[in-house]
Amino acid sequence: MEFLPKEVREGLEAARKRDLKKKSRLRVRVNEEVFPVLKFWDTGFALDIERAPRLRGLVDLYDGSRHLYQCLIVASEEEDGQMKYEFKRSTAVEDRAPLDFAREENAPIGLIPRMV
Repeated sequence: MEFLPKEVREGLEAARKRDLKKKSRLRVRVNEEVFPVLKFWDTGFALDIERAPRLRGLVDLYDGSRHLYQCLIVASEEEDGQMKYEFKRSTAVEDRAPLDFAREENAPIGLIPRMV
């Protein structure tokens, strides 16, 4: 791509970023701000460097409106117009409280009251 004029390279890069944003439903929420995730992998994610500040600390990761993870992150490096963040801790969000006992596989779900 070195042989292309600067304006064409910038246009191609902008189109690539726009395409990545459209494909991904993942979002990072920090306080009240929301940033689209361009790439996601097991140990981190990448945001558009022009849109995202150098985030650090506790963030929430969403897939659309579904809360997936609560993460402790640190900015790791800039690459190809993206800021990469690494997880220090990533905890999956559950939709119910964890049990403090072992649930029997064939345990009753509820009790039917006796009608007298």
